[in-house]
Amino acid sequence: MTILATHTVSSPLGPILLAASPNGLRGAWFTEQAHRPTAAMIAQWEAQPEHPVLLAAATQLNNYFHGDRQTFDLPLDLTAGTAFQISAWSTLLQIAWGSTISYGELAQRMGKPAAVRAAGTAIGRNPLCIFVPCHRVIGSNGSLTGYAGGLHRKQALLQLEQRRTLI
Repeated sequence: MTILATHTVSSPLGPILLAASPNGLRGAWFTEQAHRPTAAMIAQWEAQPEHPVLLAAATQLNNYFHGDRQTFDLPLDLTAGTAFQISAWSTLLQIAWGSTISYGELAQRMGKPAAVRAAGTAIGRNPLCIFVPCHRVIGSNGSLTGYAGGLHRKQALLQLEQRRTLI
């Protein structure tokens, strides 16, 4: 098992646990997020608040919440997922700031138009909330369906991207 460097940062939407591997940012989870690593896993990782990737991630998140950043410039380590999950997460990275797409459109963009439910499941397992913008995927009728960090956060993130600041 890879020992990850970790640091918890505050945000307007609650604390976010950041985790970095030697290959880049591996995780960003809200405190009570679904599919977050277990406490036992986290206990094996190493708190490193001065880790360069974690420092950059914290700064970029802060800038994002202030409306000063629309994209992130960090090495991301998506290797903890299956090939299908990695495909879904990589496709999410192509959704522009302030835009939304449906789960069906995501599956289409992945080249798997029949895999709408599987795409939704992969989104739910996204280990990099905000950095890999799964909050930009909505129901085909425009409804805010599902978000592992809580629908209130999904709504706040989408509103942030419409008005440019949460702070």
